[in-house]
Amino acid sequence: MRFFDPHIHVTSRSTDDYEAMAAAGIRAIVEPAFWLGQARTNVGSFVDYFSSLLGWERFRASQFGIAHYCAIGLNSKEANNEGLAKDVLEILPRFALKEGVVAIGEIGYDEITAAEERAYEWQLDFAAKNQMPVMVHSPHRDKKRGIQRSLDVAKNQGVPMEMLVIDHNNEETVEDTLNAGAWAAFTIYPHTKMGSERMVELVRQYGPERIIVDSSADWGVSDPLSVPKTAALMLERGISPEAVELVTWQNALDAYAQSGQIDREALLAKPVIDQSQLFGDNSVLRGQTPRIDTEVPN
Repeated sequence: MRFFDPHIHVTSRSTDDYEAMAAAGIRAIVEPAFWLGQARTNVGSFVDYFSSLLGWERFRASQFGIAHYCAIGLNSKEANNEGLAKDVLEILPRFALKEGVVAIGEIGYDEITAAEERAYEWQLDFAAKNQMPVMVHSPHRDKKRGIQRSLDVAKNQGVPMEMLVIDHNNEETVEDTLNAGAWAAFTIYPHTKMGSERMVELVRQYGPERIIVDSSADWGVSDPLSVPKTAALMLERGISPEAVELVTWQNALDAYAQSGQIDREALLAKPVIDQSQLFGDNSVLRGQTPRIDTEVPN
């Protein structure tokens, strides 16, 4: 099977992880802009970060046959630094409309503050005007209220529900998200957000329509192979292959292809890898022998 992990922070992962992801069948990913674990102090750090999502990480993924897309946005946690947030929102359009950007995100709420809501509304308005999907981060605390508020504000800002992906859902929030007509994404994140066994039961209960499985793997204790591992458990527990394909490939593709930035035909083709390529005179191989495919692999 092939897999699409539509929420993973590979800037935090090693090149070994890329190799393991490719070997496990992960063909495409979305890397949303997020909080790096330490507060940034000036807009220049965002410029460099957004540039790396569009450049270096896209190149690094390609060296292992993985199609890398990204989402650009001001995360909810840093929206509370309102002076910096204003500067970031001013430069955001320079990056958000570039090739390979499939959504505005991840945005939304952290502590559900007024400052977070102002940044959320601005970015929702930008997404609606530019017909872009939106990836919404739901808060770790008071999640149900946060998701309900996220849905209501998005509707008020004119974002069509089919363009809205609500992430970090759980058993308490899934009905609100699905009933609103949005995509319900679930983070398979060890010991905290959602486990594979719980995900199996959610798909069994609600079916696979508009449900998306992702890893959200980042700098914390997390697993970049969460999507293929969850797919394997679903098959083992009797979920149909068609349903597994929907929640680990097709639904993510359908949601983010609305951006117009995904070439479906190219994505379905087997990748041709040329590790002799460089990015700014740099290679992921560090002097090792490159793999060079002279034709499409069988």
